[in-house]
Amino acid sequence: MTFAIDVSGLSKRFDGKTVVDNFAIRLGEGRVCGFLGPNGSGKTTTLRMLCGLLTPDAGQGTCLGFDLRRQSNEIKRRTGYMTQRFSLYEDLTVEENLDFYAGIYGVPRGQRRARVREVLATTGLVDRRGQLSGTLSGGWKQRVALASATIHRPPLLFLDEPTAGVDPVSRRAFWAEINRLSAEGTTVLLTTHYMDEAERCHRLVFIFRGHVLDEGRPDEIVDRRRLAAAEVEVGDGAAAQAAADALRARPGVDDVEHYGHALRVVVHAGVDPLALLREVAPHAAPRAARVTVEDAFVSMVHAERTEAGERGEAA
Repeated sequence: MTFAIDVSGLSKRFDGKTVVDNFAIRLGEGRVCGFLGPNGSGKTTTLRMLCGLLTPDAGQGTCLGFDLRRQSNEIKRRTGYMTQRFSLYEDLTVEENLDFYAGIYGVPRGQRRARVREVLATTGLVDRRGQLSGTLSGGWKQRVALASATIHRPPLLFLDEPTAGVDPVSRRAFWAEINRLSAEGTTVLLTTHYMDEAERCHRLVFIFRGHVLDEGRPDEIVDRRRLAAAEVEVGDGAAAQAAADALRARPGVDDVEHYGHALRVVVHAGVDPLALLREVAPHAAPRAARVTVEDAFVSMVHAERTEAGERGEAA
């Protein structure tokens, strides 16, 4: 397999604090990789090292075959990077922003107009081409930002929380575009806090306190946690809260969530979640539930924080 990203040992420190520690990843071409972790875990710093905006303090590797340290300018020219916040010029129209970024990314002048027309069409922005970018809603702004980041047809695309604050309909349209780019051969590495988006990715990387907890296909990561889940209808009020508190006190319980009238429990291997729910809600009928990527993520963070507490470290 040809790897779009192949790095190991990446580390970065700021003011004596290690933000990224011994990061490694190999990502094949045309794959969509989700990069997950709590706020402050080092995701954005890692993305900026991979796209050549930050020089790592340690480590080595390549992006698109170019050395991460010695050829960062070559990497920057051949990648697209979409930041967390809308970073385009709000006093320019959609079309003017696309034309400007086509120039910044080196699209030849003779091809620029045709390329802007093409991107306007593929991203559904034709009817908004003359609208000032600052007057767009959040979903449309993100669509313009993605169009600008891909105006030069980069083979590698970095997206930093691209759908944060975007409504569900806009998120689906955004993901349809990501899938189209991937199908055409673009490699995408994105950070997200939405676990349903994580399950759309070919691969996932979980990072916590600067180091990788796990990496692989979503189903592999879920299976490795060896969790089981079940849920039951318990109504609301004091009885439901008492049932939730009772579950949290049981050994082997990893997480308890209350969804309206439903109570959901996630347990470690060797514990029967259905039996637990029958004990705390004897008059209800519990049912097995699917273990999700979110369950795996929460379980990993719980385990790391527990271990940090046992070592006397700040979690």
